[in-house]
Amino acid sequence: MGSSLFRKLLLDDSDEDEIIEEVVMDSTSRKRRSYIRRNHLAGHERLYLDYFADSPVYSEKVFRRRFRMSRTLFLNIISKVEAHDPYFVQKRNGGKKLGLSSFQKITAALRMLAYGVTGDFMDEYVRIGETTALQSLEKFVTAVGDIFSEEYLRKPNNEDIARLLAHGKRRGFPGMLGSIDCMHWKWKNCPCAWKGQYCGHIREPTIILEAVASYDLWIWHAFFGLPGSNNDINVLERSPVFSELAQGRAPPVNYSINGNNYNMGYYLADGIYPKWATFVKTIPAPQEEKKKLFAKAQEAYRKDVERAFGVLQARFAIVRGPARFFYPEMLQKIMKACIILHNMIVEDERDENEVVDFDYEQIDEVNNPPIQVSREHANGFMAFIQSHQRIRDQEIHYQLQSDLINHLWQLHGES
Repeated sequence: MGSSLFRKLLLDDSDEDEIIEEVVMDSTSRKRRSYIRRNHLAGHERLYLDYFADSPVYSEKVFRRRFRMSRTLFLNIISKVEAHDPYFVQKRNGGKKLGLSSFQKITAALRMLAYGVTGDFMDEYVRIGETTALQSLEKFVTAVGDIFSEEYLRKPNNEDIARLLAHGKRRGFPGMLGSIDCMHWKWKNCPCAWKGQYCGHIREPTIILEAVASYDLWIWHAFFGLPGSNNDINVLERSPVFSELAQGRAPPVNYSINGNNYNMGYYLADGIYPKWATFVKTIPAPQEEKKKLFAKAQEAYRKDVERAFGVLQARFAIVRGPARFFYPEMLQKIMKACIILHNMIVEDERDENEVVDFDYEQIDEVNNPPIQVSREHANGFMAFIQSHQRIRDQEIHYQLQSDLINHLWQLHGES
């Protein structure tokens, strides 16, 4: 068989391991290459009967544990990914034999994300070659980002902000929209030429993820890709987390504490973050009782983002262990896809896990009118400068912290 025909078979969307043995001729020597007959159709049948048949072998609970999501959500993802990228559509090769199904390719990709295993780990069960599994992973994370990022990596809308403000007010922090922090992902196969800039206090190459998470573990903001030699402040300086607020396109958040009116939401942050009007930090070594109460509440609720990181790493072990890919672009796609899938799971499980015991529509008071989202740019450069200065205003930071201290103490006294 000629080398051109052999390459054509390899480039086919079906499994390249269909051929038992082929002889490839070149000008200098006669080479013999062996390939494994995996019988991928039997692999598809086994996978379908185990999880997707009318009476599957494994229950919904087992499916949830192994796929990290419900069967309904998984089937919804498969249908949209298959419609978006023809790579996942089952085809016939040059020998008119059926190739790998979308169930096999997406299951292999999802298991690699969930378990953090190598490309050939799923070969024995899914019957898929290592190169095909890696290609399926790359195309899957790309498709997830293209299809679902607009909905599941969006900015909070009216309903979202109303829910976040209601929960923040219930906790004693009116105007709170979530908490912010950074996470490091070790990069095992970082190129030697880049190792210096990617090594920080961990002494190993890492890539940083900055995220904003709310009480329900939904990740509203994700900024990934800076080298691990940066700290949280350096990441914040390059992060777009406040870009819409500075441009005047962010939803106004109006609330009142201790008689003082505020029109910007804020995030709970740890001590390294700057003293901006959009951050509320704890008090180190508090002496007064009301400051101790504030520090205890702030440090407890700031853990929402830490919990989100923990759940993200537990669901997708690939971001918990060292990254074995060589290109930062691929790592960015993997991290983005994991965050999108995490938010999809949070939304899918929210109705059955979230207990709503307060009315979102009753959170607005006289000084807190209904929220209106404005996506228009601010007028002129001076408006941008003023918004930028207002975000970094230290006086508002200290005033907001003082008002929250007194507000929490009053709530504590009433309770």
